[in-house]
Amino acid sequence: MTPLISRVAAGVVVAGTVALAASRAHALSREGMLAAIVIGTLAVAAGWAWGALLIGYFVASIALSKLRAAEKAERIGSVVAKGGARDAIQVIANGGLFALAAVIAATPLLTESESGVVMAVALGALAASAADTWATEIGSLATAPPRSIISGRPVAPGTSGGVNLLGIGAMVLGAAFVALGARFLSIDAPVAAVVIGGVGGALADSVVGATLQDRRWCDTCGTSTERAVHSCGTPTRHAGGITAMDNDLVNLIATVSGGAIAALVVLL
Repeated sequence: MTPLISRVAAGVVVAGTVALAASRAHALSREGMLAAIVIGTLAVAAGWAWGALLIGYFVASIALSKLRAAEKAERIGSVVAKGGARDAIQVIANGGLFALAAVIAATPLLTESESGVVMAVALGALAASAADTWATEIGSLATAPPRSIISGRPVAPGTSGGVNLLGIGAMVLGAAFVALGARFLSIDAPVAAVVIGGVGGALADSVVGATLQDRRWCDTCGTSTERAVHSCGTPTRHAGGITAMDNDLVNLIATVSGGAIAALVVLL
C-alpha cells in the first residue's frame, strides 16, 4: 500500500471519528458530517500536518461556539440565518478551498515556488475562516452594539457587516492561530502572509455582508434579520442586497479572498 493510499484510508477513519463526535455534540448536521469527512480526508491525504491543522481549527471553532452559547443565542439568534449544527454548505464554504489547495500543494507536479504559493492559498483561506469565526463568536459577546463597517452606525448584534474592537482583536487571533499552528506542525507557512490574508478575508466578509448580502425584514417584529422565517414565525421579506447572496456565499468569498491575499503577499 502506497503512503498516499495509506493516508487516505487513515484520513477516512480520523475524519470520520472527529465528524461523528461533532455530530453527536450537535455541532454538525448529518450532511455536514459527510462533508467534513470528505474535506478531512483530503487534508490528511495532503499530509498528516494538514489534517492536524484542520482538526485543530475545527475543534477551536466548536469550542468557541459553545462559549456562553445561551447568551449568544439570545443576542443574535433572531438575526443570523443559520445557527446550531453546521450543514454541508457551511462546511464546504469554510474548509473546501483549504483542503483542495492543500492537496494541490502536496503534488510533485509543482515547482517549489509554485507549491509555496498554493500553500499560501490554502492557509490564507483557512485563516480567513478562522478569523471570521473567532470574530463572530467572541465579538458577539461585547456589551456595546457593533457598528457597520461601512457607515459606522450601530447595528444589532449578529448583523452581517457589524464590527467591534473585541471582534477585530479576535479576528487577528483567529488568523494567527492558523498561521502559528501551521508552523508548529512544521508546515513551512509564511506567517505574516497568512495572518494578513486571514484578516483581509474576514474584513472582505464584513464588507460584502454589509453591502451585497441579502437583508430581510420582519413586519411583525419591525426588525432586520437574515432569516427567511423570523424567530417569531413570520415569513420575512427582502429588504436589500442581492437575494442570492446568502451568508454561505459570503463565507466562500471570504475564504477565496483570504487565499488570494496571502498568495499575493507571498508573490510580492
